[in-house]
Amino acid sequence: MKCLNSILLAILFLLTSCSSNLNLGKTQSDNSINKVPLADPFILLHKNEYYAYGTNSVDGIAVFTSSDLRKWRKEEALALHKDDSYGDKWFWAPEVYYVNNKFYMYYSADEHICVAASDSPLGPFRQTVQRPMLEGEKAIDNSLFIDDDGTPYLFFDRFNDGLNIWVAELESDLMTIKKETLHPCIHVSQEWEKVWPRVNEGAFVIKHQGVYYMTYSANSYESPFYGIGCATATDIMGEWTKYSHNPLLQKPGNLVGVGHSSMFTDKKGNLRIVFHAHRDTSNIHPREMYVSKVGFKKIDGIDQLYIDEKYQTPILVK
Repeated sequence: MKCLNSILLAILFLLTSCSSNLNLGKTQSDNSINKVPLADPFILLHKNEYYAYGTNSVDGIAVFTSSDLRKWRKEEALALHKDDSYGDKWFWAPEVYYVNNKFYMYYSADEHICVAASDSPLGPFRQTVQRPMLEGEKAIDNSLFIDDDGTPYLFFDRFNDGLNIWVAELESDLMTIKKETLHPCIHVSQEWEKVWPRVNEGAFVIKHQGVYYMTYSANSYESPFYGIGCATATDIMGEWTKYSHNPLLQKPGNLVGVGHSSMFTDKKGNLRIVFHAHRDTSNIHPREMYVSKVGFKKIDGIDQLYIDEKYQTPILVK
């Protein structure tokens, strides 16, 4: 009997221990792991390696690398240093594209849009002439889109009526804006966007079966109600129409302050989306990077963009 009691006690102890461990797992915050401290993130896949850029450093633009999208390492040297750029502060929202054997970084500095070039995705990226792309006017969040016919366009935010999104053609150098082509796309117009303040920002555009799809963010990045919406157009210089069921992503899971996204294709050819969120529900900074699936589904015979709310949490390793 004593032996049986001892066995029962041992089983009870193991069950209690397992239960405690399971509960710990359930209540443990994501803050128990080292996440990637990138706001306004962008991911480039080049030669089987992923490169992530974002708002991170006061001195320029940092770069992180990964082979699997899960584990990331921060490179020691900045991809772009302020000594090689217009402006000396507020280095935000970089995007990097590989075109004609050269890497182009589009980013904001001192609330002006800039572009720098490099022979390597790691940098150093440099501006030959250190000046903004749109001189004499504040603008941020510039994003490159090259259409099927090879015409390059730049989407960005202008500071008129709050922040709103515009587009313009670029010269073939991918650095010079054709000012005569400046065209407004979207501005604050839906109820979910009116929390505070007037913000439509962080445009990113892809083309699918002849339709242009623009993801964008609304509300202040400081707000837990920061979120991602979508607008579409059949003419890039025409009228953009927002989804009536926006936002596509806002407060997924335990995340708040979700936004400033960009899309990329992974090694398996799947379309992905990367975005940032607040540190937690009580702290905004450091904002951190998350990745999810994105794709299209037929609704009433029309392909509509969707974002999977089941996000993945990249981790930072040494």
